[in-house]
Amino acid sequence: MSRSERSSAFRALHVPEPRLRRAAGAVLLLHGGRADSLTPPPPLNLPGLRMRAFARALGEDPSHADVLVGHVRYRMRGWNAERADPVHDTRRALAELADTVGPLPVVLVGHSMGARAALRAADDPHVRGVVALAPWCPPGEPVAHLAHRTVIALHDPADPVTSATGTWAYLRRAEAAGARVRGIRMPGGRHTMISRARLWHSLATRGTADILGLTSPPRTAVPETLWGAGPLDAALFLPSRR
Repeated sequence: MSRSERSSAFRALHVPEPRLRRAAGAVLLLHGGRADSLTPPPPLNLPGLRMRAFARALGEDPSHADVLVGHVRYRMRGWNAERADPVHDTRRALAELADTVGPLPVVLVGHSMGARAALRAADDPHVRGVVALAPWCPPGEPVAHLAHRTVIALHDPADPVTSATGTWAYLRRAEAAGARVRGIRMPGGRHTMISRARLWHSLATRGTADILGLTSPPRTAVPETLWGAGPLDAALFLPSRR
């Protein structure tokens, strides 16, 4: 995408509290949407509001003190088949981020359709990995571009909207393509992630720290070397009570 193409009124990157000082990395949040819709997201956008809680969790975590947290804005609510509109918006946001603060290691955190867009856009050279929340991973999604990247997926097997089985299959293919992957079976939350919300926020925050290589105190008895499509139970990542 050329600089002139990025100079229109639409801005795909939104950073609520811009920090122009040098940052250690960036996390961009991508909310969910619809399979098909050519209308823009409404002013009161519940999927977008849902991701604000993840932004707060990241902002309150000491290990992310030097991490810029932003949101990807969509021009349209839908994926829209081969158009894959949110993927283009994500690429635009990544370009705007680089224009604004220079090259930074980036983690994309996406929910549902936003997770699918994050996984597609992970071929950007600045993206270290993706935290996928209840992702939409239909059969045949490309994975070759995920080599040397990290993908952490959280999914409730009872999710009635997107398939956790499809997520684990996607992770197995990504691992075979050279990605470092971790699948976590969530004990609740279904698709909206409302039930056990704090656990979703905590594991997503830990995932971004893992991907960015941030220093943080040990929070789990699970060895850092334990990676794989799994899926693993979320209880394994709860703080040790010893």
